[in-house]
Amino acid sequence: MIRPEPPVFLQAYQPHLRYYLVDEARYTDQELATRRTPLSGVFGIEKASRNRQSLQRAVDRVVTIIRADPQKERTDAIVTRWLKRHLQQLGAHIDLEKLNSLVEERDMLAENLEHWAKIERQEGRLEGERRVLQRQLVRRFGELPAWAAEKLEAASAEQLDIWADDILAAQTLDELFGR
Repeated sequence: MIRPEPPVFLQAYQPHLRYYLVDEARYTDQELATRRTPLSGVFGIEKASRNRQSLQRAVDRVVTIIRADPQKERTDAIVTRWLKRHLQQLGAHIDLEKLNSLVEERDMLAENLEHWAKIERQEGRLEGERRVLQRQLVRRFGELPAWAAEKLEAASAEQLDIWADDILAAQTLDELFGR
């Protein structure tokens, strides 16, 4: 929106920005491991966010870095606040309200991360069961109508188990789904 060469009378108002580029994607895990700074710990957490064990190791590493920092209370508060926001952006289904210090409450965070991993494993298992049952239904009754797909999507694990047992005896989708 700002022309490269504004008129001379406007050049005094053109912003002159300086920055220092830190490209976290260029750092390998080995390079991050050699740096003992809070920022390298944050980068490690961001890179490990897809795997719960890696995430816990990265959190443990950043806690060690914070403990060695001369301004540990301030650094702890900043990194803790950032981590809470980061985990929310990842869609973590964990209670972070009481987390005020990574250093002091590392064990509580570890329990929450493990709880989150357990929920994700259960959701993954449920989704797998849903896909298998859907394939069986299509094979047995043909393409599923929208109402059947909706019922399948909203079903609990217990309901999926019942339908998986009843699919062998049911003659129609209506009979199977109890319509």
